[in-house]
Amino acid sequence: MSQERLMLAAKVSLAALWIFTGLTSLFFSPQTGYQVLAQGGIIGLSADVAVYAGALLDIVIGLWLLTGIKPYLCCLVQLAVILVYSILLSFIDAGFWLHPFGPLTKNLPVMVLILMVMNGENKP
Repeated sequence: MSQERLMLAAKVSLAALWIFTGLTSLFFSPQTGYQVLAQGGIIGLSADVAVYAGALLDIVIGLWLLTGIKPYLCCLVQLAVILVYSILLSFIDAGFWLHPFGPLTKNLPVMVLILMVMNGENKP
């Protein structure tokens, strides 16, 4: 497979991950987000804002990646969001690092993929 096709596959797979995660948080399993936030003492309106804002942010990042507009900046934003999500989840329940489905450990290879996409893009 050519380098260009691999880069396209990386971008599309990352975009799909972000978009599907956002859609899942909004429509398919919002209760999961509320349960996690409740563990951290975030309930009520604060939880509503966190779930909906996080879901919308994920969808926007995925769509942004597909547009090809400022891809290097988009990658920086992705890395920052993953880092913030990981830190917040670590404070809410550090056990997510040991969860068998790897909700936090999966962030490490995703970040490497983002860095690979960044490396293939021109800086801003």
